[in-house]
Amino acid sequence: MNRVVVTGIGALTPIGNNVEEYLNGLKNGVSGADKITLFDATHFKTKFACEIKNLKVEDFIDRKEARRLDRFAQLGLIAATEAMTDSGLDLEKVDLNTAGVIWGSGIGGLGTLEKEIEDFTTGSGTPRYNPFMIPKMITDIVAGHISIKYGFRGVNYATVSACASSSHAISAAFDHIRLGRADVVITGGSEATVLKPAMGGFNSMKALSERNDDPKTASRPFDKDRDGFVLGEGAGALILENYESAKKRGAKIYAEIAGAGASADAYHITAPHPEGLGARNVMKMALNDAKMNPGEIDYVNVHGTSTPLGDIAETKAILQVFGDSSYKLNINSTKSMTGHLLGAAGAIEAIAGILAINHNFVPPTINHFTDDPALDSKLNFTFNVAQERKVNTVLSNTFGFGGHNSSLIFKRLN
Repeated sequence: MNRVVVTGIGALTPIGNNVEEYLNGLKNGVSGADKITLFDATHFKTKFACEIKNLKVEDFIDRKEARRLDRFAQLGLIAATEAMTDSGLDLEKVDLNTAGVIWGSGIGGLGTLEKEIEDFTTGSGTPRYNPFMIPKMITDIVAGHISIKYGFRGVNYATVSACASSSHAISAAFDHIRLGRADVVITGGSEATVLKPAMGGFNSMKALSERNDDPKTASRPFDKDRDGFVLGEGAGALILENYESAKKRGAKIYAEIAGAGASADAYHITAPHPEGLGARNVMKMALNDAKMNPGEIDYVNVHGTSTPLGDIAETKAILQVFGDSSYKLNINSTKSMTGHLLGAAGAIEAIAGILAINHNFVPPTINHFTDDPALDSKLNFTFNVAQERKVNTVLSNTFGFGGHNSSLIFKRLN
C-alpha cells in the first residue's frame, strides 16, 4: 500500500485565523471563549461560546459568492485555500482525475435553515424561500465547492458522524490514497453552529457549561468542577498526498499518517460507554493499523470535551490500551482552548498534533484548578502550561453522539 503524508494545512479557529496564529494560541494556552456576538443570547442558559474573531469573509471570498454560502462553507473554503497554498501544489502538474475532496461536518448549514424558517414564520406566510437555501444547507456542499474551485474530479463526498465527522473524513482520505484510488485529497471539516437552535438544543440536553460569570475558564477538561463543553466554530484542512509523488515534487512534508481506526460504542445515543469500551477499541484499531506498540505513542490529543462522564470514560480507555506506558504519555485536550467545534473538531485537533510533531511541544490543557479524584493523578494531562518534548508520534481521538469513534495516528517522517 502507498504511504500517505500531510503536505499542507489550514486552520480557522477561535484562537487563531490561520495556522501561525493557531500555533501561537496553542503554545500560549489562549482561551477562545467569550460572550456570544453572533446573536442575542440574553435569554439562553449559556451566553458564551468560542467564536471566530475579527474575520472578514470578503477578504477571502468574493462578496457575491459569499452570500451564496452558509457560514460553515465559508469557513471551510477559507481553511482549504490556506492548506492548498501551503502545499505548493502546481495544479498544472496534478492529475485532476485522481485528486479528490472528502470533507466532514456534523450539522452543516444550520444557520441557513434557521434564517429561512424565521423569514417564513415572520413574513406573510407565502412560501418565498431563497433558491440557494438547499445548496447552502446540505452538508456535502463544501466538498463540492472545493472541488469546483480546484478542478478536482476524483473522489468527492462528505462524512457525517457528529463530532467524529472530520476525523472520519481524514481517515477515508487516507484509505483512498493508500489503496491507490487517489493521489491527492483535500480533507478536513468545518462547522458554524454558534446559533440559537444549537445553543438551545445543547442547553436542553444539559451538555453545555453554564459558567457565564467566567467564560474563559469554562472549558475545564479533567477538572473536578467541569460542567459541560463550550460550543465552538471553525475549520481545519489537510492536504494528503501519496508519499512518492510528494517526495518527487520536493514537497514540504509535515507528517505521515501511520494508522486509523473507527468503532462504535453501541451503548447510548449521547453518553459514552462508562468503561470506555468504544474508545478502547478504536485506539487499539489505530495502533494495529499502524503496526505500532502503545509505547511508541508520545502524545494523545484526547476528545476531552469537559463533560463529567466523557472525560472519565476516555481516561479509563487510555489506561486499558496503554497500560504502564500511559504514564509516559502527554495527554492534552485542545478543546480547553478552542471549545468544541463538533464536526470540525477532529480536523483542528489533527493539525494540533501535526504542529506538535513539527515544533516539539505539547499544547496545554488549560483551566485546571481542582484535581478530580475519579481520575488517575499520575497521568500527565499537560495542565495549564505547554510542555516541550520531542514528539514523534501523536494519536488523536474524536468521539460523536451516536457512539461514533475515530482515532488517527500521525508520525514524524522517517
